[in-house]
Amino acid sequence: MAIGDVFTVDGCSELHYVDTGMYDTAEYGAVYILDADRPALIDTGIGTRYENILDALDEVGIARDELSYILPTHAHLDHAGGTGYLADACPNATVLTHEIGVPHLIDPERLVAGTKAAVESQWEYYAEPKPVPEDRIEGLSDGDEIDCGNHTLAVHHAPGHAPHQVMFHDRENDALFTGDAAGIWIPSIETIRQTSPPSNFDLEACLADVETIREIDPDVLCFGHFGPREYDEALMDEYERILEEWVADIESARAELGDDEAVIERFVERSDMAEAWSERKASAEERLNVRGVLAYLDQQ
Repeated sequence: MAIGDVFTVDGCSELHYVDTGMYDTAEYGAVYILDADRPALIDTGIGTRYENILDALDEVGIARDELSYILPTHAHLDHAGGTGYLADACPNATVLTHEIGVPHLIDPERLVAGTKAAVESQWEYYAEPKPVPEDRIEGLSDGDEIDCGNHTLAVHHAPGHAPHQVMFHDRENDALFTGDAAGIWIPSIETIRQTSPPSNFDLEACLADVETIREIDPDVLCFGHFGPREYDEALMDEYERILEEWVADIESARAELGDDEAVIERFVERSDMAEAWSERKASAEERLNVRGVLAYLDQQ
């Protein structure tokens, strides 16, 4: 498996995904292609390497003027940063995302400022997002449906990771595009990990999102990070436990150390993800997620 490679999703009709090479890291960022009567892209990457996504459309056999929908699961730039570039290249596609996220994609200035503050040195991997023209984007809310012809995508609000996050349920394939609501799946080591970035991480809402996934009970989970996996309720039980223990451990460390930077450094030093990603990516990921929990604790 290499950056730019395109794969079919086992057990699902007309569904593919491409490794976008996010952060110059293989098996970290996935964009999904639904080759339906009205074709759709689910998520768009960070703006860099968006050509990989266009190449993937070519490989699947979808002409750029035939793409009907571009569907960011949420407005964070690792999922929506390529939206403007892809909308420009695919002139007949309508961008659909949660209504809270729509203004951020039309005018991404605040989104860029927040992303730079959140990802710190990782910003060098991003492209400045292109604004999405106002007449090319529409807002979604919980309970909406997207008509792709021979596939229907049901929209489920999942605000724990971010208030503008939705999941898309492809009923025909019984596949759920989770965004970040189900955490990060690392196929190389078959491990699920937390994602808790600043500034909107909310533990209780994340746990409610896990319950929403249980209620949908899909056959397949399609992770933005990274790739498809057969649904297993035990995996959601594990993710629920990981989230709760993650927050409790950071709260305990803050009480012990009394200094947030010392808390961050403790967890960075303990990270064991360098083999799966890289030393730099593992450290940056840990730092981001600890800072998100510290902000959540402040809000409590």
